[in-house]
Amino acid sequence: MKVDGTLNVWGASEVREEARRHEKAGYAGLWTSEAAHDPFLPLLLAAEDTERLEVGTAIAVAFARSPMQLAYTAHDLQSYSDGRFTLGLGSQIKPHIERRFSMPWSQPAGRMREYVAALHAIWSAWNDGTKLDFRGDFYTHTLMTPFFSPPPTPLGKPPKVLVAAVGEAMTAVAGEVADGMLAHAFTTERYLREVTLPVIERGLAKSARSRGDFCVSYLLLTATGRTEEELAHAVEHTRRQIAFYGSTPAYRGVLDLHGWGELGDELNALSKSSREDRWQVMGQLVDDDVLNAFAVVAEPGDIASEIRRRYGTLVDRVSFYTTYEIDPEVWAPVVQELSREASDN
Repeated sequence: MKVDGTLNVWGASEVREEARRHEKAGYAGLWTSEAAHDPFLPLLLAAEDTERLEVGTAIAVAFARSPMQLAYTAHDLQSYSDGRFTLGLGSQIKPHIERRFSMPWSQPAGRMREYVAALHAIWSAWNDGTKLDFRGDFYTHTLMTPFFSPPPTPLGKPPKVLVAAVGEAMTAVAGEVADGMLAHAFTTERYLREVTLPVIERGLAKSARSRGDFCVSYLLLTATGRTEEELAHAVEHTRRQIAFYGSTPAYRGVLDLHGWGELGDELNALSKSSREDRWQVMGQLVDDDVLNAFAVVAEPGDIASEIRRRYGTLVDRVSFYTTYEIDPEVWAPVVQELSREASDN
């Protein structure tokens, strides 16, 4: 499988340095996420200072923008990167869309399906010269004049679009209209095998495509360390991250599959409590069974083989998700081993 990195620095010089480091280390791609910073601006710097490294968002919040606005940004990044840009989209949740972005919220799966279709209609107008006449339930785009039409992207190829999903409705949308799916970190091997992939297959069938036409990218919770102390620190922080996600009702289906629904209720109640130590207490509720279902926990030398054993037939790309400080050189042999297997195949 391909191995991607996650950009966690935001200064211009730091972004350039990280991009070069990731390319030299053998990473296939470098992702940004939309949290406290704009996800697109650093990718321009990363693409400029590299030659083969793919760049992309994991994720950008779709419903915070109109399809037209995002179409311009993605089109330009695809051009600036010589075709190396991937647009990863997420829906976010209702409170953030309405109260943080002051944008409308309704039927997220249906809206995302239409959003991706609108993007492709706009890109087709620019790349292929087709008349823009997109009319949907949520978005309408029917005006495009030469003055506002950018030149085609390299080879007339639009960016790949990946949709982030956990629940079955959004996963089905990804299978129907997207080039791939960004599997949420709060996903287990069993959930991928029994829920996610069968739903994707049904979506692909509706669009007359096969699994080979689709990319599953997985942000994988990983706890590792070179010493017992480092590993214990990593495990503690990973437990807390699992607890944080587990407290979100939208992700309850993953816990239910494993028979851990009551844990979700307990975590949700604690997250709303006034206890100052609630996040620490929530992490303590994540036992070893839950920890190892959601995360790969191993010494650095065993990480690659464990990822291959558990996810080798399920996902196409993987990124290491850590919520603790760790020397990036720890990942070098892991990236080399998994990347070598990808090139051999």
